[in-house]
Amino acid sequence: MKQYNTRAIMASLLICGFVGMFSETALNIAISNLMDVFQISAATAQWLTTGFLLTLGILMPMTGLLLQWFTTRQLFIGSLASSIVGTLIAALAFNFEILIVARILQAIGMGLLIPLMFNTILVVYPPEKRGAAMGFVGLVIMFAPATGPTVAGILIEYLTWHYIFWLSLPFLVIGLLVGLKYLENVTEVTKPRIDLLSVILSTIGFGGVVFGFSKAGEGTDGWNNPVVVTSIVVGLIALVLFTLRQKAMREPMMDLRVFKYPMYNVGMLLVLSCMMIILSSMIILPMFLQNGMKLSAFTTGLMLLPGSALNGILSPRMGRLFDRYGPKWLVIPGLVIVAITLWFFSSISTASSIAFIVSLHIGLMIGISMVWMPAQTNGLNQLPPELYPHGTAVINTLQQVAGAIGTAVAIIILTSGMEKYLHNSPAPTENTEVANAMMFGSQHVFLFTLVVTLIGLAMAFFIRRVIVNHATMNSMH
Repeated sequence: MKQYNTRAIMASLLICGFVGMFSETALNIAISNLMDVFQISAATAQWLTTGFLLTLGILMPMTGLLLQWFTTRQLFIGSLASSIVGTLIAALAFNFEILIVARILQAIGMGLLIPLMFNTILVVYPPEKRGAAMGFVGLVIMFAPATGPTVAGILIEYLTWHYIFWLSLPFLVIGLLVGLKYLENVTEVTKPRIDLLSVILSTIGFGGVVFGFSKAGEGTDGWNNPVVVTSIVVGLIALVLFTLRQKAMREPMMDLRVFKYPMYNVGMLLVLSCMMIILSSMIILPMFLQNGMKLSAFTTGLMLLPGSALNGILSPRMGRLFDRYGPKWLVIPGLVIVAITLWFFSSISTASSIAFIVSLHIGLMIGISMVWMPAQTNGLNQLPPELYPHGTAVINTLQQVAGAIGTAVAIIILTSGMEKYLHNSPAPTENTEVANAMMFGSQHVFLFTLVVTLIGLAMAFFIRRVIVNHATMNSMH
């Protein structure tokens, strides 16, 4: 097996991944601030997140193909060029439209980088060391979005939202330079035929579903909005056609044979439930803390920091434990912890103490760190190496879809809960009543995530450790 400078390769990928994921959530805290600055509604502001997710949803399905068309270095440089230009434009943005363009460029950068990161690990590390390596990716995927709100809270308090992007820029440039020096081409370029119809169907399919759910999460009319229903229905039809098309092709754009591997499926479903749990709670909790408990953006960010930091720190540890003991002893207890914390979360009120909410958030994040990476690594380990690009493309694409669905459902449950509460309230305009409505809506969202967790827990009992057949591995190299 070829020897790689794994540390340097990982360093460059992780720095860039971290900054990309950081800016994804840093803006969440800035949204109320941006609504004032640009004089836009919450639904419009939501496009900063929706546009980002939509771009990822469209780009991710193609990454399996791109990984076979371009060298590792070409994709890395392309991804960083897009991220750096996007971040620079965002830092200079003086109106909402320019900021949206910048976000799309950032999303293109991230959409190329994340699959590249997973695929590189699968190629560079032997199976028995992958858990720890994936743990570091877990650190980036969880810790970066978690530090986003805290750092953004400080920047907004003392500077302006532009500094969220000014802060990211130098790190992206450093990541690019490290990558240019050390990153090697680890995948072979096979240039499979590009099937235009597959590209179009996947764009309409994944794009339509992500767009429909994101749109549903925005307005008050949610599911009654014809745009929402149309785009989800059109998206689903396109996805069915896309699936049929992939099955009929000799060199599919997204190889659906990955679904023949049972542990891959279990791992993927567990990752998707984690994604829905995290995104729903990461959107609702800051809103509840700021609008329900009337805390500042900075305090909110600080409250979410310990749990998120711990999740990041534990991720590589969990990866090593996974390498040693396999997934079952991590995943099942992890989901039990998540279920317990969400059950407590479903009864938080405006009177709950800060310490109580912080410790619940810590519990939630520890539980998630026990589930996410072990489940994902175990699933990917079952695939033969020629399916690695497709396996990572499928998981990353569906993660975006699950994220969009989770976010939309959370916002819809929150809004309808608030409306129901205020409808029966004697004084619906009073601040205390609005705060109580926020609390009522948030409690319902946590009940929804609890249901998702319990479904995940039921699936976790089917997880088995994948024993990688080294004979097939060695014959490849």
